[in-house]
Amino acid sequence: MSENVFISPHPLVQHKLTLLRRKETEPKKFREVISELSMMLVYEATLDLATQPVTIETPLTTAQGTLMAEKVGLAPILRAGMGMVEGAWKLLPQAEVWHLGLYRDERTLKPVSYYNKLPVAPTVELCLVLDPMLATGGSATAAVDVLKRWGVTRIKFVGLLAAPEGIAALHRAHPDVAIHIAAVDERLTAAADGFPPGYIWPGLGDAGDRQYGTG
Repeated sequence: MSENVFISPHPLVQHKLTLLRRKETEPKKFREVISELSMMLVYEATLDLATQPVTIETPLTTAQGTLMAEKVGLAPILRAGMGMVEGAWKLLPQAEVWHLGLYRDERTLKPVSYYNKLPVAPTVELCLVLDPMLATGGSATAAVDVLKRWGVTRIKFVGLLAAPEGIAALHRAHPDVAIHIAAVDERLTAAADGFPPGYIWPGLGDAGDRQYGTG
């Protein structure tokens, strides 16, 4: 595994991931747990944020404190990535959110871009790409391509599950992008499995369908 992949060992992360995997978990609970997991993973992904010392007034006296010195942007990949924004916002309420519309063509397994609403120029030092599943890696790679062309130089991917194939694909294209996830699963599905190809195995199904009760 690449040294630029960070798998959370936290017991709460693994507990909540297990809840997501269960097929009995209904959409309302699924959305709640995704938000909770996202907050934990974003916490870990921002451990290296730059800070600056400040002097503040407490109710008793002055004290030395620390504030963030970097602005953070969130780039959820529509539609499944939207479920991760609420949890990320709980930690970073000041973060800007830019929506990237990408979907995977189920025939070719390639990403198709259909929406991009980025400002003229970047306004942050760090961008977190949010997507629950890093399967083939196509959508994540395309999202990073867009952000780098836009001018963002520091990017991290935050997701819930990854397949080895997706990690390899993203790092072939962008070895500088750190990957923060809850677990790495065995592989991607193939036609011989009796399921559509390109899904994470054992996975948790389609994260978008399970959040929104579709499919």
